[in-house]
Amino acid sequence: MAGGGAVRLDLDGQAIQPLTICMVGAGGFIGSHLCEKLMAETSHRVLAVDVYNDKIKHLLGSDLPWSGRIEFHRLNIKHDSRLEGLIKMADLTINLAAICTPADYNTRPLDTIYSNFIDALPVVKICSENNKRLIHFSTCEVYGKTAGSFLPQGHPLRNDADFYVLKEDASPCIFGPIEKQRWSYACAKQLIERLIYAEGAENGLEFTIVRPFNWIGPRMDFIPGIDGPSEGVPRVLACFSNNLLRREPLKLVDGGQSQRTFVYIKDAIEAVLLMIENPARANGQIFNVGNPNNEVTVKQLAEIMTEVYSKVTGEAPLEVPTIDVSSKEFYGEGYDDSDRRIPDMTIINRQLGWNPKTSLWDLLDSTLTYQHKTYSQAVKLAMANPVASS
Repeated sequence: MAGGGAVRLDLDGQAIQPLTICMVGAGGFIGSHLCEKLMAETSHRVLAVDVYNDKIKHLLGSDLPWSGRIEFHRLNIKHDSRLEGLIKMADLTINLAAICTPADYNTRPLDTIYSNFIDALPVVKICSENNKRLIHFSTCEVYGKTAGSFLPQGHPLRNDADFYVLKEDASPCIFGPIEKQRWSYACAKQLIERLIYAEGAENGLEFTIVRPFNWIGPRMDFIPGIDGPSEGVPRVLACFSNNLLRREPLKLVDGGQSQRTFVYIKDAIEAVLLMIENPARANGQIFNVGNPNNEVTVKQLAEIMTEVYSKVTGEAPLEVPTIDVSSKEFYGEGYDDSDRRIPDMTIINRQLGWNPKTSLWDLLDSTLTYQHKTYSQAVKLAMANPVASS
């Protein structure tokens, strides 16, 4: 129990001691869910670092049972010397800060590279120089395209898992050509991973690297024109949610043929808590965190979301639920994509005993119920008065 009660034990039966955690990017989608988990179920203290706190405001009240265990520090890690002091105060730093929306990778490649590599450098350096443990969030995008995608259609090896299931310690990282600037994100993330690994090998940095495979759930990204820019393009869940809320056809980029696996944010946060509280099992590891059982094409995702949203709202589905758009039209010049992203779960299962639980239908039901409850009225008002909302 948080703040008292029964002693909580780690996976090896040892009592879990309260930690002070410096969480960089605590105000985002993943950070807000992780802060909730830490406040509700542990005795750990969080130094929450971000430029915004909208998604964690509900955790910051002085009348809450965990009052005093979470502090919000508004700062930009690009140019704020206070970051070093906060990392030094903590036992563990969790770095979540990133530009991580595909629409930005090829339209803002410089910002993407700086955000995901250059801005992460001081976090890694301070942790290494001060012997502070680091959990760094990377991405499944570091794998790039699968080896199987280069085989001819119908080739028998396309059915061999070795050619498309992604393994932390075996799979190559295959990116498109330099002019396909969409890979700027994956390349920057891979380079910071290599730096962290080298700091561990040469200077003894205690680290864990997390590779998320499409974590989705409430508070992911934003709804354009409501709690984000009207011209903004969030990731697929929020894009499709926005279309459903506005009763518009869901836009399928290049026909929505890319395949993805999706994992519920609450399942994924369970994995992160295990990493936090089991350093002996997590240090020096790179972990895929995803749900290989929830693989669908993006087109299938759109169809399921349409069906779930109709159930949640009681509204009839659109007669034309989807339309195809080109990647150039939707994302701009320089876009490219991976074909499949299926995580191998061997390492995380062996080290932490973690497996995801929530089916795709159930996680979409929970998420779209939240989206409808949170945004439907605001979207209706914006559509009725577009000038005022803009």
